[in-house]
Amino acid sequence: MRNDVSNDHTPAAPTDTPRSGRRTLLKMGLASATGLSVGGLLAGCGGGSAAVSDTPAPAPATAAKISSFALAVLPDTQFYARYATSGENNQYERHYGNEPFAAQTSWVARNAQALNIPFLIHLGDVVDQVGKPEQWKVADSAMQVLEVAKLPYSILAGNHDVLNDLDYSGDQTRGTDAQRVLANEPYLQWFGTRRAQRQATFGARDDSGFHEYHIFTAQDQRFLVLSLSWRISDEGIAWARKVLTDHPTLPVILVNHQLLNIAPDAVSPLETDYGKMVWDKLIRDNDQIFMTLNGHHHGAAHLTKTNDFGNPVEEMVVDYQMAYQGGNGLMRLYEFDLTNKQIKVLSFSPWVPMKPADTLNSFDRAVLTETNQAFTIAIDFARRFARFNPTFGTGQATVASSLVEQARALVLKGYTEPAVVAPVAPKDADDYPKVASTVAHWRFFGGSDGAAVAPGTRIADVSGANPLVRDALDNQGVRNAEAGDIVWSSDRHHLSAAPGSVSFLNTDKNVPRLSYFLTNPSAAINAQTFATTGYTIEAFIKIAPGWNKASHAWMNIMTRDGRRSDLPGFDGGDGESPPLLFAISSLREVQWEVVPDVSGAREGLASWSGEIIAGTWVHIAIINDPVTHDTVMYVEGAPVLRNSSNVAGLATLSASAPWVVGGGSWDGVRADGFFGNIGEIRIAAGALKASQWLTARRTS
Repeated sequence: MRNDVSNDHTPAAPTDTPRSGRRTLLKMGLASATGLSVGGLLAGCGGGSAAVSDTPAPAPATAAKISSFALAVLPDTQFYARYATSGENNQYERHYGNEPFAAQTSWVARNAQALNIPFLIHLGDVVDQVGKPEQWKVADSAMQVLEVAKLPYSILAGNHDVLNDLDYSGDQTRGTDAQRVLANEPYLQWFGTRRAQRQATFGARDDSGFHEYHIFTAQDQRFLVLSLSWRISDEGIAWARKVLTDHPTLPVILVNHQLLNIAPDAVSPLETDYGKMVWDKLIRDNDQIFMTLNGHHHGAAHLTKTNDFGNPVEEMVVDYQMAYQGGNGLMRLYEFDLTNKQIKVLSFSPWVPMKPADTLNSFDRAVLTETNQAFTIAIDFARRFARFNPTFGTGQATVASSLVEQARALVLKGYTEPAVVAPVAPKDADDYPKVASTVAHWRFFGGSDGAAVAPGTRIADVSGANPLVRDALDNQGVRNAEAGDIVWSSDRHHLSAAPGSVSFLNTDKNVPRLSYFLTNPSAAINAQTFATTGYTIEAFIKIAPGWNKASHAWMNIMTRDGRRSDLPGFDGGDGESPPLLFAISSLREVQWEVVPDVSGAREGLASWSGEIIAGTWVHIAIINDPVTHDTVMYVEGAPVLRNSSNVAGLATLSASAPWVVGGGSWDGVRADGFFGNIGEIRIAAGALKASQWLTARRTS
């Protein structure tokens, strides 16, 4: 809901780019590397039940006071804004009775005085779909909480917040159409200059209205926060340099939406071309900039660089959007302990303790402790700032104890993280629950490691009714494949009872080159729609470490043949696509998109995972409820945020249209083959419980 606080904006409603289409996926940071994701860094961590208290734990009576303050940091809030809207079925409110974005800002507002928080920094991607006013209303309401509490903040536009996603070689402030372009930008309408001017810390914005700076005072010391929106041009950099020139004695925290990336190991920092450009043109010769913060890239990393003056610059990236529930309310607190000469970092969620106890699972953690989530940076502030501010001091020792420790105690008080139940590995190849509603169960093993799965090889269906056959290498005109493009492998998911998998090699969508399996035209499953029974689809997959979007984006795990535009009543996008897509997007998200088996107008409806780490096995379960027709995707046991509703069954074009594993089609031509391993796939006519999944063990 939106609070009745007057603002200087009128929401616009530009045409939005569809998010769920195969070719029309809303652009979102395609340069991002592997990071924090469900099935990755958060997997296997504890959750709990909660009772929230906003009274910090008392410090020991003998503890010496320190001079310290803390900055709150909000990484990308895009999914919090999106999935709190009616357009996305109010998913947070429906499932939890509250919303993470408002929970974050409310927590900071309530605890700002106790934790000596003078300022909050937003890292951009305020919303997910720039043309959806309802998402801006969610963000507006959440940030108004800070305004009502008189807690200043900086904010910037990420790539999801701008209509004109110009590269840094472009310029949003010049040109004959500049004023018209800027006037239509929703970010400037919702978070314009006049709104920023109401904050006591506000300094100025540039001519475009996208870049701003603030000056806050803490412990008798003044700091400047320079927030640069997506992406900054040479004119913007010139403006930023002038801000620094005009305030030559102030230590500066530079905030940008994109700067530092995370390497494929999900831990190490990875520099980007854009970040190097900003370093060369703005950071390296401005000694005042001692710290940078950015989001955009999924996960967290920290890099220390040395500027032209021989001084360290601490660069940090943090973005939780691809974690459980779109980030699960995770945010940061940076404590500047001037007495002990250190910056302490706390990664925590004020939302997790607010969630109903019966919704919590092992992915619900209120405080993170992994590498790059909880750490300390040693910094002698006076020495680091001596060249440009020789009078920088420690300030009065007014704080009872470490603010990070106080905040951690505050978040965890009354909150008990549930015990983590370790999954049990299978004892043998038959150690999994058998379910009577199984329609097809394909287990891909049988040959020696590296041996080709010969064309025409039959993969048995455990149920006996729907075997798969490997393609004959020339199906539908695709003649680039070779027999060795699918090989047997002993590699498997640690919870799969099947003793192996098949590995799809040499796949390249540009040639095209792909290999796959498909059901016989007479297979009973071809006619199945599951409209009255609901369904459960399970798959064990591993994306190959060498995956790249140019060759493998939109690769298919499984599809059903045909063109969805040929279905009666179809009025959606991507009519060339099959009626079912179980695929991996250009961002390595799992896409489950189907056309429901209903009469009248219909379109493809999708569920999306977060980013899947290449080279790592994951179990995917897709559950369609036969009563509500809600579809929920689970990755490594965790429900994803972006699910679909009102999806009754799976449409099929004919009783002879085959199911395809490892490939798909586009406009009737075989395309988009899988690159990696598939261990087993099971399809059941019913909504199975987790205790019935292939990751569970037999009961007798």
